[in-house]
Amino acid sequence: MADQDYYKTLGIERGASAEEIKKAYQKLAIQYHPDKNPGDATAEERFKEVSEAYQVLSDVQKRAQYDRFGHEGVRGGYGGAAPDFDPMEIFREFARRQSGGGGGGFGFEDLFSSFMGGGFEERGGTSPGRRGEDLGLSLSLSLEEIARGIEKTVRLKRKVACGTCGGNGTKQGSQPVSCSQCDGSGQIRVVQRALWGQVVHTVACTRCGGEGTVVEDPCSTCRGDGRVDSTEELKIQVPAGISDGQRLVKRGGGNVGRRGTPPGDLVISIHEKTHELFERRGDDLLLQLPISITQAALGAKVSVPTLDGPVEIKVPSGVQSGKILRLRGRGLGRGRAQGDLYIETTVWTPQKLSAKERKLLEDLDSLPGIRPPKPGKGFFEKIKDAFRS
Repeated sequence: MADQDYYKTLGIERGASAEEIKKAYQKLAIQYHPDKNPGDATAEERFKEVSEAYQVLSDVQKRAQYDRFGHEGVRGGYGGAAPDFDPMEIFREFARRQSGGGGGGFGFEDLFSSFMGGGFEERGGTSPGRRGEDLGLSLSLSLEEIARGIEKTVRLKRKVACGTCGGNGTKQGSQPVSCSQCDGSGQIRVVQRALWGQVVHTVACTRCGGEGTVVEDPCSTCRGDGRVDSTEELKIQVPAGISDGQRLVKRGGGNVGRRGTPPGDLVISIHEKTHELFERRGDDLLLQLPISITQAALGAKVSVPTLDGPVEIKVPSGVQSGKILRLRGRGLGRGRAQGDLYIETTVWTPQKLSAKERKLLEDLDSLPGIRPPKPGKGFFEKIKDAFRS
């Protein structure tokens, strides 16, 4: 589907809270649910759109990437909604959360069935066997790598399709047979009683695990699983400006599913290494700059490090410790979102002096312009003025 403004799709403001996002999705999901609008292609498309918007905006990391980079931050195999996402599964998961994650309780989807006159059927239950397992990976990056974006090559252990049986789990010349319990559908219907009537749930078949087939003559290599262990090299494209703790999702990068079912995802957690010079605050950087007493009093041109190499700045005369200087566009990010480098001056006091240095400082200390003001309100006002300048 074409790119959409997720906030407009849900009818909310960009600063909406998590609760407002949930309520907006609940209202629109009920309104456009396919079971409430049978045969209505327009309603089905709207149901997909609101589901995609909710999938991104309800996730803190995906929402942050979308707010910063737009759709580029949640596509391309990394980040948010995948082209093959299942809106019905999003709906069911929302229902489970509304009902407290449910064992035997009835959720939001069951309540919706009462508006339909009973007999609502929850469709398309997904079991773990219908999809490969997700895998997790931690990736440590330096501040320089984060600033520019980088492609990293990592070694990953994952399950891939068995080469002996082609992934179907059976011996050569044999094939999986249709499950007798679900007649090959992979699903069975479970009827539960409710105050308003019966609720029919469609769940994964307990005999075949939702696959619709069973292996009676398993492959000797994979023992019927259809998968074997493998170690692979994987290239990961990390966007510039990513934050510590954020996650990238490589769709299909996890374990291959059992006997030809879809693969899981690879979830990459970003860890930012501590930098020896810079402290990061969002897209901005903070640098502590020691200067001498004479540089602070007279002013000076000094070289300061940046992520792009050293830059010369002018320190104004009379500067105090704690004065903040700013270099625009020398932080993290890209384009208009580029952060700044903030430089905090610290007047360095020498601790070891030669006899000559001590004599010179004693001579200077006798001059009235060198002496600090006396303690009191006037002193603090002068300090405030120095920070305002």
